[in-house]
Amino acid sequence: MNQEQMDFVKNGKGFIAALDQSGGSTPKALALYGVSEDQYSSEEEMYDLIHEMRTRVMTAPSFNSDSIIGAILFEQTMDRKVEGHYTPDYLWQKKGVAPFLKVDKGLADEENGVQLMKPMPNLDDLLKRANERNIFGTKMRSVIKEANAEGIKKVVEQQFEVGKQILAAGLVPILEPEVDINSTDKEQSEKILKEEMLKHLDSLDEDQNVMIKITIPTENNYFKELIEHPRVVRVVALSGGYKRDDANEKLAANNGLIASFSRALSEGVSANQTDEEFNATLENSIKSIYEASIT
Repeated sequence: MNQEQMDFVKNGKGFIAALDQSGGSTPKALALYGVSEDQYSSEEEMYDLIHEMRTRVMTAPSFNSDSIIGAILFEQTMDRKVEGHYTPDYLWQKKGVAPFLKVDKGLADEENGVQLMKPMPNLDDLLKRANERNIFGTKMRSVIKEANAEGIKKVVEQQFEVGKQILAAGLVPILEPEVDINSTDKEQSEKILKEEMLKHLDSLDEDQNVMIKITIPTENNYFKELIEHPRVVRVVALSGGYKRDDANEKLAANNGLIASFSRALSEGVSANQTDEEFNATLENSIKSIYEASIT
């Protein structure tokens, strides 16, 4: 583990950029960027185009450690280069931004009101490669759709079980038990989730420190105990489908919670913009998310 990165992620001012769209979400991300599916004819071309988009974001002048403390990457992005450097090295050496890696393989079918993560049989090999590529931490996502105590318990158990495997590899896991913003019993789900999260956090050893990525709570500052827990490096929030202005407003009402936005970060940027237009749009986005994160 890179101690300089740990200190920066724990104490730095700013937010984490989520640039980890995977195979299933890449077509939608490209469409929002102005690249339709008829503009590529293979998965390889699709990934080339999304890397061009991510490169444009990461090389923008405003994308730096003044506002951004970390960036979450897709596995392919980790192995690709930006301006002649492997992406994780470019982020840290050129931008001062700590690199994270999405490690989950997607969601299983819904059961007991939740979607667990699919099995990750090759996780140890991926973590080894992540270390070789100088990755600081990882991220993995589950989804909670209903306030089902049994389902939420299984989500948290799985997140911590895999999180300990990641810690053993010397990386810092971001545990992401997302609560669907459209859930009719979202607030009750958050209550069950917080109780389960605190129970597992209390059982960690002093050298087992994790991060948490979570949906912005219905009740402001509801996750205060998670943010202040001694085993938690940082708690970050996903935009969850909210438009950027809405997400920023909700985020700003929660002290100590910082953003880890994907769609909200790239909202408004387009493949058809000039570099000047693109950079100005992204700068405004980064500025607004940064301000909401440090409020």
